[in-house]
Amino acid sequence: MSLDLPKRAAERSFPPLKSLVKLGFLLAVVTAALLWPGHAWAATVFALKNLILILPMIALGLFLTAGVHASGSMALIAAAFRGRPVRMILLAALIGALTPVCGVSVLPLVAGLLAGGVPLAPIMAFWLSSPITDPGMLAITAGTLGSSFAIGKTLSAFVIGLFGGSVTAVIIAAGRFRHPAKASLSQSLGKSCGTASGCSEATHQDLYWRFWHSAARRKTFLESCLGNGRLMITWLFAAFIAEYALQFFLPPDFVGRFASGDDWWSVPAAAVVGAPIYLDGYAALPLIRALIDSGMGQGPAMAFLIAGGITSAWAAIPVFALVRLPVFLFYVVMAVLSAILCGWLFGFALSLMA
Repeated sequence: MSLDLPKRAAERSFPPLKSLVKLGFLLAVVTAALLWPGHAWAATVFALKNLILILPMIALGLFLTAGVHASGSMALIAAAFRGRPVRMILLAALIGALTPVCGVSVLPLVAGLLAGGVPLAPIMAFWLSSPITDPGMLAITAGTLGSSFAIGKTLSAFVIGLFGGSVTAVIIAAGRFRHPAKASLSQSLGKSCGTASGCSEATHQDLYWRFWHSAARRKTFLESCLGNGRLMITWLFAAFIAEYALQFFLPPDFVGRFASGDDWWSVPAAAVVGAPIYLDGYAALPLIRALIDSGMGQGPAMAFLIAGGITSAWAAIPVFALVRLPVFLFYVVMAVLSAILCGWLFGFALSLMA
């Protein structure tokens, strides 16, 4: 027992790295607010306005996920993500590419799947493919950038899901990413996470669709809404602050200087430049149209749009909030590599069709 005393004393003397990171982030925020009070106020207003705009989608995601937990149907959903890896990755990539579900609207659901031990490969396939397009985005992209670009973007979403999910499965088979979820995931969601890893009182194994008739299940519903809501609001607010900073401080011609033309290196340049700019869905299409009109090639435009879409605040924040840092960095690397690959393939396909 005495051998443990120096270790415990050291733990008391030195705060954990996580606490130091939080303290550093808080000091950075306070310093920025003191140095640029006008921008601090404008960024706060920008974040609040965007949160209000997406509040219906947040509420829908919260209520649906809380209902899943309270009714005990999480086991059914988790079962749909289990089975043969190839089939699950194919299904997850297809769902992500074709359905209008992505980003924070599924954050609590994916949190439950991760906490319940669902394999990371199909989840990664869905995460990578879902931010790129959906039926509504397909129609608007066709009207803004042309039908070939819209079809290429949809096919790219499916290919990226397959590619990312397959690479993830290989990495897991090699012994990596065994525990992808953050250790604090269950605490962040509250004890009523509704999964096998949650407390036995709040984990409802039996299906009971009319959960509002049960006091225990109503409590599970409420705790799920509160825990998930706190998680979503916190991360989204930070994401919109980052988006404001990027929009304000990046020069307007930043993209054009690095990713114009049809040279082979313009596709990687477009992906690398597009990834940190946080392009969100529909708002990115007019920008891409303007870049193409000013000389950007179709391949670089595709790479720029895909990389920015996958790493947008809407798509990347749920990943960062739920998984460990190596898994999140892998997600970002896969986004950039997939965007480069699809940009080259799309440009090559157009050259063959010309």
